[in-house]
Amino acid sequence: MTGAKIALRDDAATRVGAWRALGQTIVFTNGVFDLVHRGHVEALAAAKALGQRLVVGVNDDESVRRLKGKARPLASLEDRMIVLAALESVDLVTPFAEDTPEELIRALRPDVLVKGSDYAVGQIAGGDFVKSYGGRVETVELVPGRSTTALLEKIRNS
Repeated sequence: MTGAKIALRDDAATRVGAWRALGQTIVFTNGVFDLVHRGHVEALAAAKALGQRLVVGVNDDESVRRLKGKARPLASLEDRMIVLAALESVDLVTPFAEDTPEELIRALRPDVLVKGSDYAVGQIAGGDFVKSYGGRVETVELVPGRSTTALLEKIRNS
């Protein structure tokens, strides 16, 4: 089941187009999703509540290393995508190799672009593009103290 929810960019764009043709609202978010935890699960559920279909872009392993350092990711791209695809709130998972999801957002043209409240709306990559065609940019509240960084600190200190 989870494999059916994972697609490369071109196939993801085709699926999004089919959903859009049915009048469904497409919500997009992205991230590394290394060590998926409660904060991720709740943020994804909140993102899904903003539309009918939730598409999640996931940084590939090389882009994670560029952004987070050579010790990351802890879980491979395949593992991270399979875990995300297993979540009820997620309709589609697609990887991207760039440091930001801007190109993926341009390919998918979501109706709603979502990030966690640790981002200001004006800082969200792809936000200006989404707004240019009438889409919305939103943030969802994060669960305090729930982050991969916090988990790694707890592990290091145990």
